[in-house]
Amino acid sequence: MITRRHLLQTVACAGATLAAPRAFAVGNPSYPSRSVKWVVPYAPGGATDVLSRLICQRLSERLGQSFVVENKPGAGSNIGTQAVIASAPDGYTLLLTSTANAINASFDPALPYDFAKGITPVAGVARIPLVLVINNDLPVKSVADFIAYAKASSGKMSIASSGIGTSLHLSGELFKSMAGVQFTHVPYRGSAPGLTDVMSGQIHGMFDNVTSSFELVRAGKLRALGVTTRERSEILPDVPPIAETLPGYETSSFYGVGAPYDTPREIVDLLNREIDTALSDPAIKARIAELGAIPLHGNADEFGRMLTAETERWRKVVELSGIKKE
Repeated sequence: MITRRHLLQTVACAGATLAAPRAFAVGNPSYPSRSVKWVVPYAPGGATDVLSRLICQRLSERLGQSFVVENKPGAGSNIGTQAVIASAPDGYTLLLTSTANAINASFDPALPYDFAKGITPVAGVARIPLVLVINNDLPVKSVADFIAYAKASSGKMSIASSGIGTSLHLSGELFKSMAGVQFTHVPYRGSAPGLTDVMSGQIHGMFDNVTSSFELVRAGKLRALGVTTRERSEILPDVPPIAETLPGYETSSFYGVGAPYDTPREIVDLLNREIDTALSDPAIKARIAELGAIPLHGNADEFGRMLTAETERWRKVVELSGIKKE
């Protein structure tokens, strides 16, 4: 026979059990005890904001404190990155890391910090393929055609980018070297004005993130010749990899999360688990796919190894191009 006391004890235990999952998920019950700042070293808008706000909303819901996006643009992501490196290593200031961090390590001789020593890798977020797009009036239909046309043009072709030293620019430089062609690089302040001039015919082509160009390709305003990743992009499934014509060619843009060096491992692991879980959420997966991006799963150590590999990959491209920040 169940007594009243036994019944109350059973209910109390059940309540404790129901509350346990959140305590287990949080790991360290003292973190977070206040809002967390998520620094995006770029201007508002675009994939960086979409990805950041998706993850921050999920972290806020799961961990019971606000994760707030703060845009801190300038100097090719260096201003925001340096601000995070200079912050206390307590988990309350995080950085949206990107390809720019891997490139700047070798591209900028006057870099005021050592990214590898200043940032603790936390988690990957997404990888975004680039795509070679051209003006519709250009008489080429494939990467092979483009290479032949460029060689016949004696260096008179022009290729836009979102700025000197960006992944878009250096993807073009790698292509030039591997294909043995020449064209004039025309840097813009962002992708949008470069794409506009490609569509108008003032510029012949551009290497661009699929995120900002796939809709123009689908609308027939630009022609896509090849993606820069080894696999096809799900958002542009009919566009082959450039590597099918230039074996070994591969670049992409990536985004992840970092924290100031010496951030406690238990906080890093907690954030990694929550971000990795968020990337498996059907709604978040669907939104990331809409951007043409690929989720980056894995623990903090795996993300750290990826950062090291990307930094080395871009160092070789920078050396190949012979270009340094002035």
